[in-house]
Amino acid sequence: MSITVRYFASLSEVLNKSEEKLETTTALDIKEVWNQLNPDKIMPNNTLVAINMAYVEMGQTVQIDDELAFFPPVTGGAL
Repeated sequence: MSITVRYFASLSEVLNKSEEKLETTTALDIKEVWNQLNPDKIMPNNTLVAINMAYVEMGQTVQIDDELAFFPPVTGGAL
């Protein structure tokens, strides 16, 4: 059983990967997933996360067979 993890934009570039699977038999919180897959990288502040294509708060639990996506913080500019 696994959790599919996707990385977008600059996170994908920094981590040198866009997708991977985490094999697990238990639910994990988002930070646990990050730390298991990226033990030598600190998650950037204000990283946005989505579970099954819905934005969630960082404290959410990721279930087996979920898709977890990490998006870098975004900033806007004046038009």
